[in-house]
Amino acid sequence: MADVVVIGAGVIGASIGWHLRRLGVRDVLLVDRAAGPGEGSTGRATGGFRAQFSTEVNVRLSLLSREKLLRFQEDTGVDPGYLQAGYLWLARTEEQLSILRDAQRVQHRCGLHEAVILKRADIARVNPHVRTDDIVGAAFCPTDGYIRPLEILRGYLQDANVRWNAPIAAVRRDAVALADGSEIACGAIVNAAGAWAARIAEVPVTPLRRQVATTPPTDVLPPDTPMTIWADDGFHVRPRDGRVLVLAPGDDAGWLDRMRGLTQKRVPPLRGVTIEFGWDGLYEMSPDNHAILGRLRDDLYVANGSSGHGVMHSPAIGQLLAELIVHGAARSLDIHALRPSRFVEGRPNRAPDLL
Repeated sequence: MADVVVIGAGVIGASIGWHLRRLGVRDVLLVDRAAGPGEGSTGRATGGFRAQFSTEVNVRLSLLSREKLLRFQEDTGVDPGYLQAGYLWLARTEEQLSILRDAQRVQHRCGLHEAVILKRADIARVNPHVRTDDIVGAAFCPTDGYIRPLEILRGYLQDANVRWNAPIAAVRRDAVALADGSEIACGAIVNAAGAWAARIAEVPVTPLRRQVATTPPTDVLPPDTPMTIWADDGFHVRPRDGRVLVLAPGDDAGWLDRMRGLTQKRVPPLRGVTIEFGWDGLYEMSPDNHAILGRLRDDLYVANGSSGHGVMHSPAIGQLLAELIVHGAARSLDIHALRPSRFVEGRPNRAPDLL
C-alpha cells in the first residue's frame, strides 16, 4: 500500500515525488519501466531553460521554476547547472519580429522585465558568432540559459522510493497493476509517463521524435554563448560540454545534411567543423503545446504533455501537482489554463509556433 504511486520516474515524476515528501506525504512510490534513472526523455534533453513564452501560464511556470532553480542546491544539495547565458531569438522578417514583440508584452506583464528587443546592430554584442545580414531584429532575455537535466533528476530522486523495471499493465481505481502480475494499492495515482502517457490514462499526448547533431570537441563557441534560435524554422545552436549542438524540427532522411548546410551558412566560425548525428529523443506533445496538469478523477492525477518544456518546468510542475494532491488546489500558481478538460471544452491555449 502506498499513499501515492507516481507512474514515471523521469524528471517530472521525480519532482512530484520530492515535493509530495516535502509536504509530508510519507509513502510515495515511483514506478518506471526503465532499468534506471535517466534512460528516458530526461537523459536526452538538451538542457535549455527559458521564460520567453507567449502565454502567461508558460511564462509563470518558468518564473516559478527559475525561483526554485536558484535555490535548488540549497534544497537538494545538487547543483542544477543553471547558467544564465540567455536565449536569443532571431527574426528574419518584420512579421516574425512582431510575434516576438507581442510575446514580450506578455512576458513583461508577468514580471520578466529583463527581456528586450534588439536591433540588428545590437545582436553582435550578445552573440558575435552568427550572421545577421538577413536578420531584422531579435528578442533576448539574459536570465534564460542552460540547466543540467540529469543533475536535476538526481536531486529530485534523492531518498525516493523507486521501483525500476516495472512496466504498467493497468490503472485501476485505487490501485496500479504491474506487468509482472503484482498490484499496488494506493490512495492516489499520478500519470507522469511522458511520451507514453496515453497508454496509462486517457490524455491527448503523442510522442514526437526530435534529433540533435553535434560537433567534436571544440572551443569555437564559448560556453556562455546564448542559446540562439532562428524564429522562422526553429534552427538552434548552443555550446554544451565542450561541443556545439545544432538542431531543428524534423527527422527525415535529409535532416543531417540540412543541419550541416544551415550551420555553415549561419554560424561562420563552425565552417569546416564536422557535424554528425548525436542522439534523438521524444517530446510528449499535447494538442496545444502546453502541459496537461490536474485531476482526471478523484484518485487519478496527470502531469503530461509539456511539449519539449518538461525539464525546464519540472520544478514548478512538481510543486503545483503536489499542492493539488495535498491541499486540493495548486497554491503557488493558477493552473486553470492547464486543466485536462480544456480540449473537450474547446478551449485550448493559443500561442504562435515555438513560443
